[in-house]
Amino acid sequence: MRAKAGITLPKGTKVPDHIAIIPDGNRRWARARGLPTLQGHKKGFDAAVLVSKAARDIGVHTVTMWGFSTDNWDRAKEEISYLMKLYAKLVDDYLKDAKKDNVKIVHLGRKDRLPQLLLKKIAFAEETTKDNSKYIMNIAIDYGGQDDIIRAAQSMIQDGVKAEKVDKALFEKYLDTKGQPYPYVDLIIRSSGEQRTSGFLLWQSAYAETYWENDHFPDFTPEKLKAAILDYSRRRRRFGGNDAEEHLKFNPEVVAKLEVAWWRLRKIPEGTRFRDYAFKHLREQYGFSKHIAKKAAKYLLTAFLEQDNGRNWEKAMREVGKFYSLLREELKLAFEPSLVASLEVKMWRDLEGKDEVRSAGEAEETARELYAEVYRISLLQAAKAAHLRVMANIERGLAERGFGDKHWARAEDYLEKFYRALKERVA
Repeated sequence: MRAKAGITLPKGTKVPDHIAIIPDGNRRWARARGLPTLQGHKKGFDAAVLVSKAARDIGVHTVTMWGFSTDNWDRAKEEISYLMKLYAKLVDDYLKDAKKDNVKIVHLGRKDRLPQLLLKKIAFAEETTKDNSKYIMNIAIDYGGQDDIIRAAQSMIQDGVKAEKVDKALFEKYLDTKGQPYPYVDLIIRSSGEQRTSGFLLWQSAYAETYWENDHFPDFTPEKLKAAILDYSRRRRRFGGNDAEEHLKFNPEVVAKLEVAWWRLRKIPEGTRFRDYAFKHLREQYGFSKHIAKKAAKYLLTAFLEQDNGRNWEKAMREVGKFYSLLREELKLAFEPSLVASLEVKMWRDLEGKDEVRSAGEAEETARELYAEVYRISLLQAAKAAHLRVMANIERGLAERGFGDKHWARAEDYLEKFYRALKERVA
């Protein structure tokens, strides 16, 4: 999938219908650079327009951007005044794009405390775009999730709704997102390293996934949006239901022993015993038939020989790609084999760096992406398994360089923990 903004998503990526963004860190971004706070807000607003457009180009139907909370009124008057002027410009900028892209603009939040100039612009934008239907852009100004719910309850009381008539469907008709095709948020993104939602879209985020971005919002780019969407796409969303799907049935202890066994035989170029161990390992780990396990072992053996001797990384990547194509077909997984193969080979190369600490860090980052992609889990969920896998490889390297069999034992221990962590996460 290729977006108009130039962002490419792997085939099969699940794009959220509704993304809600908490653009945090404008002031911290400015202070860190010795700039006025207001300049940080300006930079953040520019990022908001760019990211919102990128989201539409990717195919996100509804974007909700939180501009100003009901709790933000205690800020300095100068800052609030500047923000309100920026919001007025933001509405104008969104309106220009809305006319071109068939976007409906909706204001979420209270209207009784906003400046008249801003209110007029909001009213004009909502009226002008009310019949647009391809996308929705929610601009949350003077918005709070609890306040949204309180106002909905007050409106129902004013309308004389009887208690026995109140249910979920009726309540939703009184919320600020009423009438929208995707009122429920799929993905909440918060920048600046903050890990809370602060009550944003409290009702509408009942089953939302969360993504925490470390950088401040002025540095949030379409590429960072892509990373968040890919992370979301990998997650298995159960919605409270029974997750009966079974994925990995192997015994972690057995798989670890088998893998270490053929690790220790890797220096035998075309040894039958090497293929034997690889064959047993792959049958145990993935439940392959004899025929499929033999093919898989052949692909991996060829790739590993290039890693050890030939250093023909393109050939190694091709063979690993064949292995993962086979794996995807047999296990009915959803990853892209060429992408996974490139990550696998990159991890091998990361581990070969001269600076062991830096190499381990880079390899662990690559491993997170690899296992997240293969098993459709988030980067956070893949972190533990990635760390254990890299530690196993480090111990293997020490053993192969002659530092003693104790490192083989440690490698096996890390491998067992790796497979256990993977199975606990995916099975």
